[in-house]
Amino acid sequence: MERSGSDQDRAIQPSNTIASTIPQSSASGGTESGVETGGDVGIREFDVVDQQDPEREMMGSQERVAPPPRLLIRYLYIGHFLARWGARMWEFSVVLYFISLWPSSFLFAAIYGTVESASTALFGAVVGKWMDTSTYTKVLRIWLLTQNFSFFIAGGTVLELLFHSNLKSTNFAAFISLVILICFSGAIGVLSALAGSIMIEREWVVVISEGHPPETLTQMNSVVRRIDLICKLFAPVVSGFFISFASLKASAVAFALWNFASVWLQYWLMSSVYSGIPALRENNRRRRQKIPSDGTEGRVATLEGGALHDEASVHGTEENSLMRRKMNLIMNSAFMVSWRTYLRQEVVLPGIALALLYFTVLSFGTLMIADLKWEGIPAYIIGIGRGISATIGIAATLIYPFLHSRISTLRTGLWSIWCQVLAPLSACHCNF
Repeated sequence: MERSGSDQDRAIQPSNTIASTIPQSSASGGTESGVETGGDVGIREFDVVDQQDPEREMMGSQERVAPPPRLLIRYLYIGHFLARWGARMWEFSVVLYFISLWPSSFLFAAIYGTVESASTALFGAVVGKWMDTSTYTKVLRIWLLTQNFSFFIAGGTVLELLFHSNLKSTNFAAFISLVILICFSGAIGVLSALAGSIMIEREWVVVISEGHPPETLTQMNSVVRRIDLICKLFAPVVSGFFISFASLKASAVAFALWNFASVWLQYWLMSSVYSGIPALRENNRRRRQKIPSDGTEGRVATLEGGALHDEASVHGTEENSLMRRKMNLIMNSAFMVSWRTYLRQEVVLPGIALALLYFTVLSFGTLMIADLKWEGIPAYIIGIGRGISATIGIAATLIYPFLHSRISTLRTGLWSIWCQVLAPLSACHCNF
């Protein structure tokens, strides 16, 4: 049976369509090379799909990570605020307490500043090492109880001295003993506050933000830093108003009661955060597995200490030397090991250069507050001035993400350091 022209066209059309999908072969290759080329294209297409599948799976796994619960994140922020508020109140008020106890001298204020700074420098590394070998729950309990009750004891001791203002002349030994108790209680409270800041800012925030976009960590870091600066802004103002318009005794009572009452709320908030976020519990489980239980921790730290321990182990006869054992004990201590670790870092020179900027009293620290109070400036004015400086710090937490996204980390850091250098120079120029 003879087909019509239209039927023939329809029969030929699929063949032309298939032929059009096969690349034109060269004169020597013929049709086979075209078919092979088409097959290669198909294989390459499947390879691309296979290579994209892991990326899609990874993106899908990131999308499946549940965001941190907002309520628990708010609990974290509130608990951090309560802890930092007490520390900032003590940091500002202790200088005014010592000035009132001995109005004609900076001696007590300088002694306390020395004790606090020395304790942080000497035992800060010990605190960090202890945190690395302890679980979150243990650090949480010891941090909150030690910080708040140390500040409570310090505030109660200050109150005792204020109520017995003639104790310096009637029983000087008891007066000095109470001053020593204030210094050591305050230093222990500051070390405990350091442990809490490390755990929240360097541990929990990082663990909570794992598996989320980088913006989550940046935002949480900014909020945590902003909370500390807000406490630095308002705590001195509140303390200054208490001291100026009520009395030093009222300020000491408020400080002691704050630390005694808030510790229970802080512990409940932080425990709720730990119990409600699985990432913290999982990381705590891994930390517990890494903690040595057979005393190997000390041997590991000793091996990290350096060559002195190795030399002592080789020369067995020299281990009997008391002097060498003392030197080994000192050189392998957490303080020396931490300094050697720091000196091996690439940023050691920039860090030292930045530290040199803080060799100044223009920082509303212990000496500057004592000097301003000694000059007769009211406490609330000093608190407002310190609040203004903290406001600039809060503005920096808002400006930094913007500058970081526009001009990179390096230029942002350079601009910030130069501004920090020029600010004290301008202040010194205005004084003269």
